Amino acid sequence: MQPADLILISVDDHIAEPADMFAAHVPEKYRDQAPRVVVEPNGVEQWFYGDVRGRNLGLNAVAGKPSDHYNIDANRYDEMRPGCYDVHERVRDMSAGGQLAGLNFPNWPGFSGQVLSLGKDTALNLVMIQAYNDWHVDEWCGAYPDRFIPCGLLPLFDADAAADEVRRLAAKGCHAVTFSENPDALGMPSIHSRYWDPLFAAAVDEGTVLCCHVGSSSKTAHTSQDAPPSVAMTLSSVASIFTMVDLIWCDAFTRFPDLKFSLTEGDVGWIPYFLWRSEHVLDRHQGWTRHEFGAGISGPREVFLRNILCCFIQDPVGIANLDSLNVDNLCWESDYPHSDGIWPNGPEVVSRLMADLSDDVVEKITHANAMRHYRFDPFATRPKEQCRAGALRLEAPDVDTVTHVGRESSDRDLEAWAGIAARVASAGKAAGAK
Repeated sequence: MQPADLILISVDDHIAEPADMFAAHVPEKYRDQAPRVVVEPNGVEQWFYGDVRGRNLGLNAVAGKPSDHYNIDANRYDEMRPGCYDVHERVRDMSAGGQLAGLNFPNWPGFSGQVLSLGKDTALNLVMIQAYNDWHVDEWCGAYPDRFIPCGLLPLFDADAAADEVRRLAAKGCHAVTFSENPDALGMPSIHSRYWDPLFAAAVDEGTVLCCHVGSSSKTAHTSQDAPPSVAMTLSSVASIFTMVDLIWCDAFTRFPDLKFSLTEGDVGWIPYFLWRSEHVLDRHQGWTRHEFGAGISGPREVFLRNILCCFIQDPVGIANLDSLNVDNLCWESDYPHSDGIWPNGPEVVSRLMADLSDDVVEKITHANAMRHYRFDPFATRPKEQCRAGALRLEAPDVDTVTHVGRESSDRDLEAWAGIAARVASAGKAAGAK
């Protein structure tokens, strides 16, 4: 399929949330306790929720920059392109990149919104989580309902409250929520407990997908203390391997056979091996592991093929092994404005990568699967021919796709990386001690 003919819906983009996002959504009596942006001594802008430090923007807001301008440090809003934080400019950037729509994950709250679950007052946490969701669904996505798949945050500190929020969001038309890739790493009950059953039940009832974004456990792959940054960047998908293996051996699917999880930003080329390995373990070790699958479930491969969605940006290994995946559960992602993203060249990359696939399979991966799983129908308000990459690009011919602000990479970024790694290691130790 030619680049101009593609219809591209990304199931993984991000928002560098604007500093005023809570202004219209937090009740007045709580406004002095709302999350805020602080200018730190080195001049960068950093989100805080009380004394809890948010995730920085750094590599999460580099769209349009040459790689020698990628920064690890927290960054400033005036050092990124407006499409990172301004919804109107985001839509112009999407059009310039030939992308119809996207599901947008949070940035500073953490990819599962975990920062907003860390406050000492859980009632206040819930106020802020709901304020975030109202801003995201009503203001960000609501501004262009044909261009965004809404994705809400959950109060991870209370499974019943999380279930209630799933239902509240579904009433707003939101059928995707963030869930940690490993809640145990956040000091919460694991998916192998029955703690999350109220949430799982609500997700099934409402047709809501639980999205497990890589990095949403506040942990990164760790080898040795003195490993260079390239080691961790290369191993970024490892957390998704852990998540998938946890899921395919989880007994929740015996109770909730229609429950859907998604693996986000971990790519897919590694999946065939671990599916083979899981079936090997079932064959060789079932005698002593005594793992029980529900009636009618043959094993972990079936759980994956039926219950787990996955996605990729540009993964030729995954494309070469499509016969091991379920193409009805496979989606494409752009990852704007992150450093792995391919904006504004998505149509060209996808066309080359999928050149040998049938148009039917290409359509499933690029948009049809996302529309079905997330109950999103842009064609209801926008003619299908106007959803193709070529037509979208004609809507934004004046967009400069090169970002002209920011600073060159330097030793400052290596120092920032070391600081982030130290904080992550400290948080992991603290969670493990609980």
